[in-house]
Amino acid sequence: MKAIVVTEQAAGTAGMKLVDRPEPQAAINDVVVQVHASGFVPTELTWPSTWTDRLDRDRTPSIPGHELAGVVTALGYGTTGLVLGQRVFGLADWYRDGTLAEYVAIEARNLAPLPGDVDFTVGASLPISGLTAWQGLFQHGRLKSGQSILAHGAAGAVGSMVTQLAREAGAYVIGTGRAADRQTVLDFGANEFVDLDKDSLQDVGKVDLVLDVIGGDIQKRSVERIRAGGTLVTIVGPAEARPSDGLAVDFVVESDRAQLSEIVQRVRDGRLRTNIGKVSTFDDAVAALNPTGRRKGNTIIRVRP
Repeated sequence: MKAIVVTEQAAGTAGMKLVDRPEPQAAINDVVVQVHASGFVPTELTWPSTWTDRLDRDRTPSIPGHELAGVVTALGYGTTGLVLGQRVFGLADWYRDGTLAEYVAIEARNLAPLPGDVDFTVGASLPISGLTAWQGLFQHGRLKSGQSILAHGAAGAVGSMVTQLAREAGAYVIGTGRAADRQTVLDFGANEFVDLDKDSLQDVGKVDLVLDVIGGDIQKRSVERIRAGGTLVTIVGPAEARPSDGLAVDFVVESDRAQLSEIVQRVRDGRLRTNIGKVSTFDDAVAALNPTGRRKGNTIIRVRP
């Protein structure tokens, strides 16, 4: 099968190569999925799991990519809940070969059914951004109707999902970004926009929740905006700052079939819009994953035409 591999961390996305690899086999509780579309997060190439296994042994050349949509073509021993020929989407394990390939072996529990009226490209754009937003808001942030949230990077893949899901939940959303992002952030449903290059976070009122995708100085200034009993949720590693009277939570997104189903249903009925920036063919994937300009939204690779 064709697959994209990486072999050297220092090379980053420039070290990606399209090669031939053996097709994967389904282990216990696995399925093999014929990948129709795959998502890719640039920070993957900084994650230890891309380069080593759980025992810290080198596992290169490894196949990156963890988001996928496709069709089940094989079932491993003991696998339940999915059937041959079923359309699925989901999130592949961090330590296994990923989804920038024609086939991937993946635990069945990491997948959810993809309804027939949802395109594979859309399905592949949902797992990381959708689950990160859902878990950050509701599991870790405990967001409730009537509360307020400061959503950083609100024009991005994760931030746009955060904005939409928070508004649907009845929250007041203050989205941040660059000046050029203003209209995009407002179009995704933010009540207010803050230009991080020009506006002062000190002028933002107190909020119940900060969802941080940036870290550093922005995170440190953001915790001052959290009212008593509020929460900082970050996805960029251990929190560098903590609210004086609240919680600080960092987390790594996990696959969840029920949450994936909730997310895709919202796409189907128009409550949730995807944020796809670029769609590329598999043959052009290496170039697409090495953009010369700023990324906007998800980059999706159509593995099958």
